[in-house]
Amino acid sequence: MLSTTSRRGFLAAGGAATLTGLAGCSGVLGSSSGGAEEITMLLTPGTPADARRRYKPVQNLLNGEVDGVDVKMKVPQDYSAIRPALKSEQAEIGMDDVTLLSDPSLMDVYGTTVTGGSAFYFSVMLVPLDSDIDERTDVKGKTWAFADRLSTSGSIFALYTLQQAGLDIGDAPKGDPVDFDGSWTNHDVALEKLGNGEADGATTWGGNGIPHIPEKYESDFPDRVQNKSSFLDTLGTEEPHFKPIWWSFPIPKQPMYARKSWDSEKKSEIGDALLNSDEETIQQYYPDDYNEDELPFTTLVDTSVEDYQPVIKRMNAVGIDPGA
Repeated sequence: MLSTTSRRGFLAAGGAATLTGLAGCSGVLGSSSGGAEEITMLLTPGTPADARRRYKPVQNLLNGEVDGVDVKMKVPQDYSAIRPALKSEQAEIGMDDVTLLSDPSLMDVYGTTVTGGSAFYFSVMLVPLDSDIDERTDVKGKTWAFADRLSTSGSIFALYTLQQAGLDIGDAPKGDPVDFDGSWTNHDVALEKLGNGEADGATTWGGNGIPHIPEKYESDFPDRVQNKSSFLDTLGTEEPHFKPIWWSFPIPKQPMYARKSWDSEKKSEIGDALLNSDEETIQQYYPDDYNEDELPFTTLVDTSVEDYQPVIKRMNAVGIDPGA
């Protein structure tokens, strides 16, 4: 562990801004930079400033615990940009299940992220408090806001459950649904659309949606949510408030993986640092005024691509070939 002095020095040195996209990057990623091996970690698509802030402790952890590395964070514009970046060796580390499942032969899995003691999260469908939408079949004829088209929790799981409820999802997520109107952006914008009255309902992931749910609804949460969600302490902390009408089964949280073609001793050292991290360790790497509720990682549990087979099943059911 770093001393207070060395940690502060490191944080000050690591505060440079990074580019949002992957195009136009100077230098060769994964190369040596000032004597350190430069490593690019791709975050999940979303609001770039928010994503970088949330994952800053993870970046700081790797730069502080692994000697001789300079880990940079980049935020792709969408999920479809991640696999090409890894395949063309523009990046070394990723952390989304969609890309992992699209071609597992390209990746070595470090494990599944753990936050708040849980390695699972949920997809949730939300509506305004005064909405007459109470169940999935009520979505027929409504306007619905989704996250990225390939988002597991923000799109695929919701479309699958609507399909199971008898609704015609048409060509969604690749095209338009039939029995309802859909729009696809990202998790934050989906909730903004709902809050602004631009949609009758929205789908997002629990960490993003639970803060908008009043505490009075907690007693109605399924046991699986009460037992495995790591975000229940954030209930009702953000406005506007919405009510949940559906929860998914527990979804394994984001995997963290490295591209298989990355030939460096730092690859395994980074994996060890991630697997050996714990809450006490990661707290040392919080930036000033960091909100612990934002943290998407405390450690990893050892998993493999087999743990994500239920995701593949749902992708196939809505017409998405993970390898396409």
